[in-house]
Amino acid sequence: MKDADAVKVKIGELARLTGCQTVTIRYYEQEGLLAKPERTEGNYRIYDAKDVERLRFIRHCRLIGMTLAEIRDMLAFRENPNIDCEWITFLMAKHIEKVDVQIAELTHLKRHLQALLGSCPGGKGKECGILKNLDSVEECPYCKNLSCGSH
Repeated sequence: MKDADAVKVKIGELARLTGCQTVTIRYYEQEGLLAKPERTEGNYRIYDAKDVERLRFIRHCRLIGMTLAEIRDMLAFRENPNIDCEWITFLMAKHIEKVDVQIAELTHLKRHLQALLGSCPGGKGKECGILKNLDSVEECPYCKNLSCGSH
């Protein structure tokens, strides 16, 4: 983008440039992730290129599953990277572990849904194998290795 002083956009344009909803932008301001913007005489928020760049960074962090607290830490480090960044490596490893758990849970869910789908040959509603299985008090055979509450 151009020089930060040269680019001035209102919140709607910032939303369009970053793919972020205006309500979310206001929330990020409230949470201190974005600085309070300048205001026009008409009290419209005005943002510059630095705000666009910062919001894109925040959005990228959110898209990979980071919490607001983690993003706050990343932003602080980004502005003053004087310490070792090993904590960022640890943070990413923690997120990978979380994704691995989600993948296992989704794989489990898929097997369970496939088993339900295969339990009904069609026919009358009260004979539906899917409904019978969902009404069953028996534990799902795929749940034995995972701690899934209800399914």
